[in-house]
Amino acid sequence: MNYLRRRLSDSSFVANLPNGYMMDLQRPTPTGSSTSSPASPATERRQPPSLPTPTPTQGSASASGSFLSSFSSVVKSAQMAQNAAAAAHANAQPPKPVIRKPKILLVIDDQHTDWAKYFRGKKLNGEYEIRVEQAEFSEINLASYVNSGCMVDMQVTKGGAKVVRAVKPDFVLIRQHAYSMVPGEDFRNLVIGMHFGGVPSVNSLFSIYNFCSKPWVFSQMIKLYRSLGPEKFPLNEQTFYPNHTQMVATPSYPVVVKMGHAHAGMGKIKVENQLDFQDITSVVGLAGTYATCEPYIQSKYDIRIQKIGNNYKAYMRTSISGNWKANTGSAMLEQIAMTDRYRQWVDSCAEMFGGLDICAVKAVHGKDGNDYIIEVMDSSMPLIGEHVEEDKQLITEQVLNKMAQVLLGVSTPQLSSVKAQTTQPRRGGHRSGAASPSQSAQASPQRARSASTSPSQAFQPGPIPAPAGPGAQKQSPQLNKSQSLTNTFTETLRGSLTDDEAKAETIRSLRQSFASLFSD
Repeated sequence: MNYLRRRLSDSSFVANLPNGYMMDLQRPTPTGSSTSSPASPATERRQPPSLPTPTPTQGSASASGSFLSSFSSVVKSAQMAQNAAAAAHANAQPPKPVIRKPKILLVIDDQHTDWAKYFRGKKLNGEYEIRVEQAEFSEINLASYVNSGCMVDMQVTKGGAKVVRAVKPDFVLIRQHAYSMVPGEDFRNLVIGMHFGGVPSVNSLFSIYNFCSKPWVFSQMIKLYRSLGPEKFPLNEQTFYPNHTQMVATPSYPVVVKMGHAHAGMGKIKVENQLDFQDITSVVGLAGTYATCEPYIQSKYDIRIQKIGNNYKAYMRTSISGNWKANTGSAMLEQIAMTDRYRQWVDSCAEMFGGLDICAVKAVHGKDGNDYIIEVMDSSMPLIGEHVEEDKQLITEQVLNKMAQVLLGVSTPQLSSVKAQTTQPRRGGHRSGAASPSQSAQASPQRARSASTSPSQAFQPGPIPAPAGPGAQKQSPQLNKSQSLTNTFTETLRGSLTDDEAKAETIRSLRQSFASLFSD
């Protein structure tokens, strides 16, 4: 373009051009025929120009302006058409709701409790549904990977037929013992596999693996005993033997020998003298395991303090059959008042192994008036008393809160905090005639309900009335014959009788009550 401008500005170049040549180039092409030949120079000389000759600069500017205006109009038209099409599509089809994949909760428990009904209709943060998969330790197998996590194969029985399916759990609730000395009941490898796959759980898999050894847990209790002192944390004395060769004579008898990882009353032997102790030593040698030995406490009753989230309960269990194990044979279970002393016990033990969401402390109240802490249980603890259904609801809330916190990063308030944090007995109590000095400064035990058990049965709960509202207290049901049995036993203990007389009166009252019960 600059070259043409220079040539056209040269006067000698323009003078050598034919007459009318420049006018012929500037005239628009006729629209009638695109193939018509241009007019001759002579004809052009006879026709004077009707329009002034524009300069080359003005022609290019007008052409570029018209081109830009045309291009902008086309772009605007295209945008308007696109917006109109999008609006029509939005009005025609509403947006589809986002379908979120449900979270899978693996519950390891026996089939006596259907945990699916407790999680039915509940959602995480109101968005994610929960799909419950329940099986026992003996029915699952797994494989864990670094990137894809943990894959669990379940072989469960449905309708008399075995069904095998694979799931990838997002959360785990363990309600079974992961280790037992019974052959074929060592499932610590499954706990390691789930921990390898990074599956969160209640309680934590780290704590569950540590609870697979009773002496290991007792060593943590020794730390609490040394830090709090014997007054605040009265721990029973215990001696650990790594094998039978180290078992020598004990300073005093009787003693209780516990073989290996013994729980639920199994593997515990009461030894009266040195000869029996030598016999037990040989049994420990055949078992090829470690053993512990602790002084036998002549107990008046057993104490159990449990904690589920922020809810506390305390129970007292008295043996009726005369067995030195209160959880064997017939026993009477009653709920007692929760005290600050009991609360300190369970809160201190709940800090073990990074924190326990569900735990319980077992102690023995001796006839000497002193308390002796003997054991701590984790999330596999059995539920006892008449509040079993309430405890299952509390476990459900604890699992939901932990799932929302770990999987979604949402901290939800616990529903149990709306109610009273400590479930108190429903009926008024009394002070026993042989009350211990430690009870004089605390609230006396309060009777709640009686229960009798056999060695193979657990305590059966009573009916729980539905509350009127989320913060309403439960009303006590009408008295039935089983509760009248409790009243009979209560009235018997009100007098200042000796232990033998009280036991005889108790058995006599029980016989009369059972006779009247079956006579109807």
